[in-house]
Amino acid sequence: MDTTTFSALAEPNRLHIVELLRYGPLTVGEIAERVGIRQPQASKHLRVLLEAGLVEVQVVANRRIYRLRQEPFQELNEWLETYRALWQERFDALDRYLQKLQAEDKQSKE
Repeated sequence: MDTTTFSALAEPNRLHIVELLRYGPLTVGEIAERVGIRQPQASKHLRVLLEAGLVEVQVVANRRIYRLRQEPFQELNEWLETYRALWQERFDALDRYLQKLQAEDKQSKE
């Protein structure tokens, strides 16, 4: 797993931008307005996301339209899936243990 993705997403404004782009492409101005930052700041954050490979840009006349790239998020999901499986096994084991304790407690009260 490339740590560049985590570094790019660690900054709150960039994470907010990614959340906005989940719903579709936006221009730099639209992003700046919705995040509540100035356009030069939005451009700097978008440059980091672009260099990390998380977004792509389409130039239309004098506008830059940004959209999310699927591949890095699919890679992140696959990486996280290994941890989901591990935690699911642990939660299942905890559930079995708690059920056993409850059954023992119920038997001791009878």
